[in-house]
Amino acid sequence: MPQSLTGLYAHLVFSTKNRKPWLDDLIRTKVHGYLAETVRNLSSNWVVVGGVADHVHLLFDLGKFVAPVKFVEQIKRESSKFVKTLGRQYSKFYWQRGYGMFSVSPRDLRVAEQYVRTQEEHHRKTTFQDEYRAMLAKYNIQFNELYVWD
Repeated sequence: MPQSLTGLYAHLVFSTKNRKPWLDDLIRTKVHGYLAETVRNLSSNWVVVGGVADHVHLLFDLGKFVAPVKFVEQIKRESSKFVKTLGRQYSKFYWQRGYGMFSVSPRDLRVAEQYVRTQEEHHRKTTFQDEYRAMLAKYNIQFNELYVWD
């Protein structure tokens, strides 16, 4: 086969360090835009970003050039540097160490996109911790509460 083609879609979730509400109304849109641009620069042609003050969701096509762990490392490193440029009050900003990345079937992309786009509404009823536990359960991922949160 002379050509390499992929169709890998992922839902990436990670929070701020200790779930501190760093992503306030003043910077959230800028940070989401920067995250989207960073994902596009990693050869992803499609990306949707959403989230609230203490975490983000990214839905995107993974592409074929960057391994998932390197993809996440680059996104978190570059966006963390960007947040720190937005004012002195953000100089101690950090993302949590870990993350969750989940596969998304192409037939489920519209539902997943709606979910990512409506995070503010969703989190009026659900905490990040409960949301994340539910995602891990949906994908049958075993975890230890002692090591999930930082």
